[in-house]
Amino acid sequence: MAEVERVTAELTDFRRRVDELRAARALPSTERLSVLDAALLELQHVVDVILPRLEQVLPAERDNGARRAADEQQLLRALFQRMPYAVALLGPDTVIRRLNFAGTRLFGMRAGYAAGRPVTASLAPEGRAAFRSQVAAVSRNEGDRSLVVRLLPPPDGARREGESLRATMTALRPRGETGTSVLTVFLTGPEALAADRGGRAGRDGTGRTGMPPGLAELTRTTELMDLLDDMTMTLLEAPRDPIAILDRACRVLRGRFADWVTADLVTRGGGPLVRVAAYGGAGPDAPYDGADAYDAYDDEDEAADEAADEAPAPDAPADRHGAASPSGRPDAPAAQDPYGTDALQATLASQLPGDCPVVVEAARAGNAHLQVRPEDLGAFGHDADGVPVLARAGVTSLLCVPLRARSGPVRGVLTLLRTGGRRAFSMAEAGTVDRMARHLGRALRP
Repeated sequence: MAEVERVTAELTDFRRRVDELRAARALPSTERLSVLDAALLELQHVVDVILPRLEQVLPAERDNGARRAADEQQLLRALFQRMPYAVALLGPDTVIRRLNFAGTRLFGMRAGYAAGRPVTASLAPEGRAAFRSQVAAVSRNEGDRSLVVRLLPPPDGARREGESLRATMTALRPRGETGTSVLTVFLTGPEALAADRGGRAGRDGTGRTGMPPGLAELTRTTELMDLLDDMTMTLLEAPRDPIAILDRACRVLRGRFADWVTADLVTRGGGPLVRVAAYGGAGPDAPYDGADAYDAYDDEDEAADEAADEAPAPDAPADRHGAASPSGRPDAPAAQDPYGTDALQATLASQLPGDCPVVVEAARAGNAHLQVRPEDLGAFGHDADGVPVLARAGVTSLLCVPLRARSGPVRGVLTLLRTGGRRAFSMAEAGTVDRMARHLGRALRP
């Protein structure tokens, strides 16, 4: 290692001298002869000294690197073999590629005998199909899986304590092998037994236990179908008014599907977006009435902002805190927490959609946006203090969809936000919202 450092230092000095020689090109031609002699001397030094040292050092470094890699591989192999839990490296067809010592004891077979044989041969028949499906899914890089299986009973038919196993699988691509393998850990003990007593429990993509993966997926699908049915009934019963339609749609989605819901409407004649509904938090369900701002854009004699501020509203609706607002927009009480739910509610209600890049992009390009753990915290705009709304609300998942029929211009934009520990929007949920958006777009057509 010391020799490498010496060679590196010499190369650094050599580069510095070469830079000085290069700068000497600016000297008069009568003074370049000495510079040429110095350059030849430096080249001779490289050939006679530095290159021989490199030829000695590099093979030694390669040998050291290969030796370190071999030592690390030997350590990992020992760790795999000495793990206190049964660990198996499986192929996509559940065939055993490697099995550690604990696995040989658990399945009652030698490692050499187990290699090339499917592990399902040691499992109870009723769990083999589910196990094969989960292994195949993991090998396709569809995420980690976990489920409870049972070993085949011994010849006497008696149940044994270690019969129930929790198999946890993850994808692995070993060096020098083709395809993806599935690293599977078989856990015995109270956890597996408790799960087995509760039924053939599994773990879905959210990490919840106590429900087989198939049943969990069926439950989520049923919930989405119920939501779609409620939205359809709402649209059929809503009056033919764009603001009323979006307000009722937000009521359906708020709480059961998203923590915060906003709806923005394109003004008549293709004008700017206007926030017409904003729901969320734990406050009352009084809607934000955006009719004043929306209708103000129809008056061509006044500027948009002046119309929104000056238009009287004799029957202005009560805001979310019970006080009437002259403009129809909710005014936050002076005593409210500036960082509480009510303040955030007022911020969303008074926000200009044009200040929300993700909303503007959805309206312009007509494309939906699904973001999990949004990296750009300013995608949904900022509050009056310059704080990103996504950061202030603790948003963990965002879904923004344009509202339009199968053809025609975008009529509005619907934005759904999930916060805290709630599960992020899935692709299936995004597909359901996209279908709702088409229905809403059809209902908003003049």
